[in-house]
Amino acid sequence: MDWGTILGNAISQIASPTTAAYALAAIGISVHFGYTGLLNFGQAGFMAIGAYAFAIATLGFGWPVWAALLMVILASVVFAFILGLPTLRLRADYLAIVTIAAAEIVRYVVSTTGLTPVTGGASGLSGFSGGFYALNPIPEGTYGFGPFTYTADGWWVRIVGWTLVAIATVLVWLLMRSPWGRVVKGIREDEDAVRSLGKNVYSYKMQSLVLGGVLGGLAGFVFILPRAVQPGNYGTALTFFIYTLLLLGGAATVFGPIVGAMIFWVVLSLSNGIIVGLVESGIVSFLTPDQAGQIRFIIVGVALMLLVIFRPQGIFGNKKELSFSV
Repeated sequence: MDWGTILGNAISQIASPTTAAYALAAIGISVHFGYTGLLNFGQAGFMAIGAYAFAIATLGFGWPVWAALLMVILASVVFAFILGLPTLRLRADYLAIVTIAAAEIVRYVVSTTGLTPVTGGASGLSGFSGGFYALNPIPEGTYGFGPFTYTADGWWVRIVGWTLVAIATVLVWLLMRSPWGRVVKGIREDEDAVRSLGKNVYSYKMQSLVLGGVLGGLAGFVFILPRAVQPGNYGTALTFFIYTLLLLGGAATVFGPIVGAMIFWVVLSLSNGIIVGLVESGIVSFLTPDQAGQIRFIIVGVALMLLVIFRPQGIFGNKKELSFSV
């Protein structure tokens, strides 16, 4: 096995656009679940909405990047209202059911053959990133060192993705230190007590759902920049992966989603490289390369179970933050 290549590929995941997208989506889930106590199991739906909104605005309407990003935000807000209006006055488990179902509905709707001229159907959409890369101020060439060597376009998408992560982190940090943040954390602990103080709990929940949903939509935008939009990428497994890295880093923490995303993708890439290397070298002859790729998810699942058992608050979390009113 080529250990240098395996380790290099794993380390490069620290700064990958996919890691940035997952971190951004996890920050949104942290707003929902970590700070407000909303069980949103449909973050994949927000990511799909953001991805398709950007791609359709760019390809279908020929809009510039800034206008397409406004469409991403608007579509995410509308989707959050559609989810929240009928459910936020009910118990949190209803929201969980609605969000996981809504995310699947979105995935199936964009896959239908009747919408193929708009959404691309099961084949998805591609060729929408030209305007984004045209804004790249970095001269053509290859820059970096070791596993962090990328082309100018590779650096550009990473700079934009991680800048959005940094902005979202600072924004959430400031909000949670404000009176608004204290109210939503109070809702997480005991919404009846917050309601007795004269606060409109429903309104605060909706605001939290919208904020986290917009971050999920922007995560969908970052997620598709290095790849095409494929409806199969937005299944329930995507939301569960985001929850995994959020729990790994620590819910209701500033850097938990970011560090959790980095560790998640490094471990996933490292385990995949090692297992595939063992299969190709004949050491593990009873597995095929395709089967080896699935073993890594078993490893992640076992790691998540151990994490929940031995450190449920995550790396940066505090056990006091686990008192969710759900």
